[in-house]
Amino acid sequence: MTTSLRLQVNPATMERSSTSDTASEKPNPSHHSTGAVQMRIKNSNSHHDRLSQSKSMILSENVKVAEPISRHRRNLSQHNLTFPDIISTQDPTVVEKEGYLLKAKIADGGKKLRKNWSTSWIVLTARKMEFYKESKQPALANLKPGYKPECVDLCGARIEWTSEKSSRKNVFQITTVSGNEFLLQSDIDFLILDWFHAIKNAIDRLPKEQRITSRNLEFKLRRSSSIELLNNLDTESKEPKPEHRKSLIFRLNYSASDTNDRNRVKSRLKKFISRRPSLKTLQEKGLIKDQIFGSHLHLVCGHEKSTVPQFVRLCIEAVERRGLDVDGIYRVSGNLATIQKLRFVVNQEEKLNLDDSQWEDIHVVTGALKMFFRELPEPLFPYCFFEQFVEAIKIQDNATRIKSIRNLVKKLPRPNYDTMKILFEHLQKIAAKESVNLMSTQSLGIVFGPTLLRPEKETGNMAVHMLYQNQIVELMLSEYSKIFGSEED
Repeated sequence: MTTSLRLQVNPATMERSSTSDTASEKPNPSHHSTGAVQMRIKNSNSHHDRLSQSKSMILSENVKVAEPISRHRRNLSQHNLTFPDIISTQDPTVVEKEGYLLKAKIADGGKKLRKNWSTSWIVLTARKMEFYKESKQPALANLKPGYKPECVDLCGARIEWTSEKSSRKNVFQITTVSGNEFLLQSDIDFLILDWFHAIKNAIDRLPKEQRITSRNLEFKLRRSSSIELLNNLDTESKEPKPEHRKSLIFRLNYSASDTNDRNRVKSRLKKFISRRPSLKTLQEKGLIKDQIFGSHLHLVCGHEKSTVPQFVRLCIEAVERRGLDVDGIYRVSGNLATIQKLRFVVNQEEKLNLDDSQWEDIHVVTGALKMFFRELPEPLFPYCFFEQFVEAIKIQDNATRIKSIRNLVKKLPRPNYDTMKILFEHLQKIAAKESVNLMSTQSLGIVFGPTLLRPEKETGNMAVHMLYQNQIVELMLSEYSKIFGSEED
């Protein structure tokens, strides 16, 4: 049943009557003198209202009738509403992109984590990313009781391509303001590029003011807490009298000002830098020792006054004493934690006994030796010789190829040549026991090729370079006497 509601507005009286739709409406003559306007509005049925109502209002001339405003999203711009807390018109729940990528979390709140790649279903919205476990129907994961996907807030985040954090190709890193770091990767070029631009656009759409505000708020909280602590300490220690309290508070506030803080920090830094001992003084006192791992080969040899690092000699002697007959020598990896412990001992101590019980696993010794060559800033085959060795291995005639490589080896710096000669002589002894240890010249070439020989800048033809690296090491092992011998061909 449809009803109408009549509301009469008068400066003196207010009457309210309810009649049916069929009732006749007669205007009150007394209202004409006051210039009243009678208006009847009927609302039709909609999905918002279950009952249709009609309203009639008598309004004075100085009251404007508000026009109905559409609630549809397309007409949002017509509202002319300005709310300071609205920072984006994007719906944060709308999924902009989703799909599978390889993900590795390498930092949590600034704390470094061990890199562990896993396949994740990634859902990107306007403000965040969610990582789900690999599943055929990831959307159903939310229905499981207690399951919560890993969420990444994109506000203030940074995204950049990286080749240093992983040996994989097509890797980019996302760093959040909370100190979390994620690596995302895919072997499909156009797929990972599409993801990179989608995430970057989502970050760029977020307001920069909010990022700055959050950082400023954190700085203000830290500064305010430090000032309060300073005030509390000074108040407890001095216990000022009531009459001097105002002057003390003024002095504290003044001393905690930005200008004085900066000046005090500058003066302390100047004193620290002027009193700081030099690197040479620390080395003379034995507080800082020259590193073996990660140093240039000529620097290590120069410090030891030799042309072959002592650590390389010790490892080779230990392997030849108790490792020539071990199955998979140099191919099998040792315990990484023990290898890192041996690396630390080598960098800190001058005397090293590889026959100690803690180094009884020979694979730890071989792993440390490979790590030494892998961490050289410039490989055993210097960068400037890489292309020349690659061109030499491409020569079809075997005799000419051997002679060309032999001439290149003779041109190497003395530490590189002597270290290479003793290493390849040792590897030749390993290959001679192939029937026992199952390590042929080809297997040793695969193991040591990328370690000893690599280009200065990685290019797209990495697989081709790896093939040449293996062939060069294999040829030098097979023709050791001709390449490192003193007699001419």
